[in-house]
Amino acid sequence: MQEILHQVTIEQQKSITVSGVEGVLSFSDTKITLGLLGGKKLYITGSGLKITGFAKQSAIFTATGTIQQLSYGNKGFSGLFK
Repeated sequence: MQEILHQVTIEQQKSITVSGVEGVLSFSDTKITLGLLGGKKLYITGSGLKITGFAKQSAIFTATGTIQQLSYGNKGFSGLFK
């Protein structure tokens, strides 16, 4: 089985770009849940989060706000930006 790759880029905790996104599963100004290609989920938490773009065709998602934490299901980078 071939692994489907994605990439996450965070710029100074103020913006995030994620490739390999299948869809936005839920969102609020404090938490965004993304469905990644291949079935995994990516959780983004912070404050003042705002989706600025999602192109299903290119699978690229962008958002702004204060990014505080990323996690993949039960495994993640808890407290990475504290």
